[in-house]
Amino acid sequence: MEYLRISNEAALPDISRLKPYKSIIVAEMTLSPEQQATVSEWLVKTGCLYMMAWGIGCDQWESAVDIANLGEFSSGEIPKEAFVMTTCHNSEPLEEVFWFAKNSAFHPEVELQNTLILHIGDLDKGTQFQEMHKKA
Repeated sequence: MEYLRISNEAALPDISRLKPYKSIIVAEMTLSPEQQATVSEWLVKTGCLYMMAWGIGCDQWESAVDIANLGEFSSGEIPKEAFVMTTCHNSEPLEEVFWFAKNSAFHPEVELQNTLILHIGDLDKGTQFQEMHKKA
């Protein structure tokens, strides 16, 4: 499990070493639609195959990643092993999303051994989120 915090206009690091992986987006602030699209495309390009969104605008995150996945294949047919599963958890506690990620978020074609907690927020909560994930 890896934690990464980004905020508005933050540079996105190379995380392709995690490929293939699942990601939990913890959105505690909003990004511009352009930045949200950039982050979504970055997730798809770096190997995210299962994205769970929680927090502010989580339904928009789900749509943005779906659109990025379609865009990766020019809106054509997406191969089964490249299809990004997406879920939105707008009415659940974050602890339940971490539990879901560990116990139920499986890709039907590819084994996902790595998890990225992508925190969209101003304050570093890496220790807190890692502990919550461990207890899930």
